[in-house]
This record gives sequence, C-alpha cells and structure tokens, in this order.
Amino acid sequence: MKIPDDIYVKILFSFYSDILEEDTVETMWATIVDKEKGLYKLDSIPYYAPLVASDDIIFAEFDKHEGMLTYRKTVEYSGNSTIQIVLMDKSQDINQIRDIFNELGCVSEKVNEGYFTMEVPSTVDYKNIKKKLDELEMQETIGYAEPCLADGHQY
Repeated sequence: MKIPDDIYVKILFSFYSDILEEDTVETMWATIVDKEKGLYKLDSIPYYAPLVASDDIIFAEFDKHEGMLTYRKTVEYSGNSTIQIVLMDKSQDINQIRDIFNELGCVSEKVNEGYFTMEVPSTVDYKNIKKKLDELEMQETIGYAEPCLADGHQY
C-alpha cells in the first residue's frame, strides 16, 4: 500500500534509549497539520522514543545532516500515554498479553516476540491498566516502563 505523501510524512526522532542503553533513532508516521509552520500530528505508537505519544502535535523541520524531517519538540500533548512492555516469562504468548490490554481499551504494536508498546488513550481510565500491569509484573510475566505518562493518567 502506498502512503499518500500529501497526508503522511515520516519523522526522525533521535534520543538516548534507556531500554537499549544507547543513542537511538526511530522514525514514525505523522499527518501534516501545518507544513509551513512545521506542525505534524504523530500517527504512530512510539517503540522506544520517550516523552511522545500518538496524536501529539509536534514541531519538526528538515535536517540536512539527517536528510529528513526531524523532531524538535512537542507543541501540544494529546493526553495519550505510551507504555513499553517486555515479556519476562517466555512461555507466555505475547499476543495473549496484548489481548488483555486491548480488552481494556489499549491498542499496541508488537516489536518482536518479547516486546511491545501500548497506547493508553486519554479517554481510558489508567487505574485498571496500571492494576493489570502491576499484577502481571508481580507474577513475573512482564516488565514495563512508562516513558510517556500523560497528566491525566498520573496518580
């Protein structure tokens, strides 16, 4: 499927990843909000990039060194949160774990058989999600991080 370049653009994010413990780059899709002002709406769930979530409005500009649009700052937060989940118990099916959170209103993107990232929409009460995350972590089924926890999801 060809992505229309008049609607979607790829944006480069450069950051230090605590998970990978190294400087990392990640590209994500965004929709154009105002091309002249460099404003874009993130249309991806970040795999590793911290402090950003889908539907955030970001400022990006073309970076000659990188050769592409590059993230500079978040202009408006969506209220969505991003959770990174690592499967600790390899006997578990990662898709079944993803289904648990899907039933609670969260979509996710599987990176590999041992890791996925999840979006908690601003409209979802994080209390139930957090309870399930903590329960699965206590059972040593998963480990998780909250690299982008929206104000509305903090207690």
